[in-house]
Amino acid sequence: MKMLVIYTHPNHRSLSYAFLQEVIKGGNENDRIEEIKVLDLYEEGFDPVLVFNEHKRRRDMYKEPALAEYREQLLWADKIVFVYPIWWGRPPAMLMGYIDQMFASGFAYKDTGKMLPEGLLKGKSAVCISVMQGPANYLLFFLNNAHKALMRKGLLNYVGIKKVKFFEFGSMESPRGRHKEKLNKIYRYFQAVAR
Repeated sequence: MKMLVIYTHPNHRSLSYAFLQEVIKGGNENDRIEEIKVLDLYEEGFDPVLVFNEHKRRRDMYKEPALAEYREQLLWADKIVFVYPIWWGRPPAMLMGYIDQMFASGFAYKDTGKMLPEGLLKGKSAVCISVMQGPANYLLFFLNNAHKALMRKGLLNYVGIKKVKFFEFGSMESPRGRHKEKLNKIYRYFQAVAR
């Protein structure tokens, strides 16, 4: 299994970065994982801003030359892992800008004239690891599970990725946030995960 980890946080001293390290550590100890690539969107200087004009049309985004390397990464991966904080009930704008550009029509899905398109990233799996200041149940009870609906139904299922696992860790700025326990949970998951 080949694994692409998409990390989205501007600070390498953050708890999100600590979770990234556990993903890598556990993955490196897993015989089923052949190779791990990490895409750090902030370190990479990824430009999340969409530009459409007379020279750049949305329908041509799937063949944008500047995004070719990122498309190759997504095609290469069997498992796509997203590591990010939850800000204002959703992933950071940097990650959303990556999603807007990378999961484009013609690359990640194609319209078929039916109610739903054909997902072109079938056979892959995904894991979403997110941390937030508020309690974990906040997203469920107060935001109607909007984060999971966005990532699972609005994005990943739409492009053909049906196997999606979530780790949503809340109260992470609290001294009672059980950080070590949660970090170890991620390490153990990636140490043992199959596909």
